[in-house]
Amino acid sequence: MSQNIHVLPENLCNKIAAGEVVERPASVVKELLENSIDAGATDILVEVESGGKRLIRIVDNGTGMSQDDAFLALERHATSKVRKEEDLFAVSTLGFRGEALPSIASVSRLRLRARSRESETGWEIYAEGGSVRKAGEVGAPCGTTIEVRNLFFNTPARRKFMRREQTEMGHVADVVTRQALAFRHIRFRLVHGNRAIIEAHPEESLEARVAAILGRPLIREMRYVDEDGGSDLSLRGLVSQPSQTRSAPSHIYTFINGRYIRDRVVQHAVMEGYRSLLMKGRYPLAVLFIDIDPALVDVNVHPTKQEVRFRDQRLIHDFISSAVRRNLRDSSWLGESRDESSQTAPVDETRNEISGDRGFVPQSMRFQKGETIRESADRYSAPSRGLTGNATPGPDPTVDDDLFKGGDEAQAPGFFSSLQVLGQYHQSYILCQDGDDLVLVDQHAAHERVRFEQLRRQHHSREIERQSLLFPLVVEVDFLEAAQLEEHLQVLADLGFEVEPFGGNSFAVKALPHLLAEGDAEALLRDVVAELGETGKADRIDDAFDEVLMLMACHGSVRANQSLTGVEILALFKSLDGVDFSAQCPHGRPVMVRMGLGDVERLFKRL
Repeated sequence: MSQNIHVLPENLCNKIAAGEVVERPASVVKELLENSIDAGATDILVEVESGGKRLIRIVDNGTGMSQDDAFLALERHATSKVRKEEDLFAVSTLGFRGEALPSIASVSRLRLRARSRESETGWEIYAEGGSVRKAGEVGAPCGTTIEVRNLFFNTPARRKFMRREQTEMGHVADVVTRQALAFRHIRFRLVHGNRAIIEAHPEESLEARVAAILGRPLIREMRYVDEDGGSDLSLRGLVSQPSQTRSAPSHIYTFINGRYIRDRVVQHAVMEGYRSLLMKGRYPLAVLFIDIDPALVDVNVHPTKQEVRFRDQRLIHDFISSAVRRNLRDSSWLGESRDESSQTAPVDETRNEISGDRGFVPQSMRFQKGETIRESADRYSAPSRGLTGNATPGPDPTVDDDLFKGGDEAQAPGFFSSLQVLGQYHQSYILCQDGDDLVLVDQHAAHERVRFEQLRRQHHSREIERQSLLFPLVVEVDFLEAAQLEEHLQVLADLGFEVEPFGGNSFAVKALPHLLAEGDAEALLRDVVAELGETGKADRIDDAFDEVLMLMACHGSVRANQSLTGVEILALFKSLDGVDFSAQCPHGRPVMVRMGLGDVERLFKRL
């Protein structure tokens, strides 16, 4: 009888493992860098030729290896970082699987040269296609040097999938960048051919390392995050202001216990922190380090160790998103000048008053001293009647009477209400002066942010209003969706849904949140359930609520090409100071633009 099942040869097993671990030259660099970092290296040199296709050489000054360890390192599942089963649930090193070196050696020509501090001489091993061809003693400094030549030389089908030299080099540089951001006490150098690509010296602060790697202009647009979530959870790092964005999430660097990860829960949490602050399709810049008890996270769920699984993913998600949100809520950076060549003049405590002795002010913006902000706010809340000095005061039928009150008039003026107003341009933009800086405020975007924040505050301050359906909507779902629905019925009830099992995989929807009753109820319910299963949080329902509130805020806001009196501008600025995230409208567009004196002088060729 013929035998159909047989054991694969060791060499073929290594090639299969290489298919999981070694995707491209950057994968090789990642695995070797992790080994160097785990070996305690403080100086790491990465040399690359032809984007890594021809040569990858990594030299470190770590602990090195003895002769026996050097040979064992090329065996599958040989590692110094895991001793017993319990170690898998408390992994504190970057590499631990013991597959990297044998996998790389099986698809390349690899040369390993190492010397430990206890040895007087080093040892060199040359392997080709996974087979050791030569080995012997050599003179070598303490540490390890690994050369990988002709990657995928024996698997031409894999070699065809590699991209152009510039593309592969970009991925290699990205890998080195991530490690350099995570381990700022280590010197990293990346050389391509004879050209130095990255030169990162040890730095005391994260800001200095980020500035050295990502650029000094960028660091000026980032804010520091430092949150403590208890004895086994903390978050620190830098996040960009909402005005600094990219078209892809490639500049969101997140690390778990020093390990770079691309985790959907973590990235979703970061984006949730920027809710209603970014334009659609735009992503922030962030360098965030999450320190967590290793027992609460499983890093052994993917061969490349870039995906993790949290024991309580909802807790982690909410902790990250709220920390980012709190940091962005701080509007102290609004007053920072973006022009290094200009010097900010002392703030005049009376410059929030618009009067004739402060330069040219249009007649339409003058007002009497006796007129109060509250009086103007009453007119200001009636945009449908035109915001002019002759408008008849009256409540806005779409919102509460207190929606545009500026708060306590006796309190110290905030950033916007302390600006010196110069005039109104095109009846759409308010021109202001802040020290030596020129500040332009989009009146529609500003009012839209005020209305949106007030409407959302009202919405969240009371129980979600439901609207019962005349005829229940019966939704058929698959087995996975049915299990998720059963698990999250109470969460859905808290969100304003009334859903009951209807037999088998069917559910009856009897009521919906009132604000969303006009939408596609079935599609919304499926999206919410999918998000609850993936991240433990129903952000789709929040998105839907926000979309409705944005529409209400937009339609009720002061428009462009609409003349405002001075009192109305002050009422707007007072209200803007009283809400969070006042630098962007709910759609992510900027509320204000700042130009330094140097920027203006350069326009007139004075600098």
